[in-house]
Amino acid sequence: MLLAQIGSFVPAKTASIGIVDAIFTRVGASDDLATGQSTFMVEMIEVSSILKNATENSLIILDEIGRGTSTYDGMSIARAVLEYVCKKKTLGAKSLFATHYHELTAMEGALDGVKNYSIAVKKRGDDITFLRRIVRGGADESFGIEVAKLAGVPDSVVKRAKVILKELEKNKVEIKFKAEDAVLEEETDADIQYNFSANGREEILAILKATDVNTLTPIEAMQTLYDLKKKAEEL
Repeated sequence: MLLAQIGSFVPAKTASIGIVDAIFTRVGASDDLATGQSTFMVEMIEVSSILKNATENSLIILDEIGRGTSTYDGMSIARAVLEYVCKKKTLGAKSLFATHYHELTAMEGALDGVKNYSIAVKKRGDDITFLRRIVRGGADESFGIEVAKLAGVPDSVVKRAKVILKELEKNKVEIKFKAEDAVLEEETDADIQYNFSANGREEILAILKATDVNTLTPIEAMQTLYDLKKKAEEL
């Protein structure tokens, strides 16, 4: 895409690529421990910058949004970002959105403009082979354990992971998305400010009460102080 935008050679048999006003990317994992920013904090700061500066004429490339926090937190953030980027009333930009949350493939039927593509996979019992080919449609499962195996993680760890996965899948709550779930409720600025102000102070107090200052590492203390300062500034 970048090569096409600058009028350079495109390594493809054919290409039909429109003009964009900017290309925004969020790919990879990094942290900034010197300033007390975790990997997830850095990710969210970059996502925030993209969503605030991109336009409907931009190209946005997002990889694994929400991976630095708990499963449900991460999936919720990933879905909310996907909705914001896709819906014309919020942004409506062109986007490549890569995620390991295979549940989000259901958004193809819930949001206009969403199309699923995935890596072709050949299965032989418990063994899989990634065919290095992009095909239409979404994956119906994640392949994290298989990737771990390909990376050389000891067999005993891989086998144990499979056992744990089966135990978790027996009790997991199935996540389904419907078209009406993708509708964003309209909120006025006054409503947003009121709700945050009412809950913000309680949230700060809850964090302070739950923090054991005697067990915090220097980095954890810096991160906690940074989070509290940000929340206080937004009140």
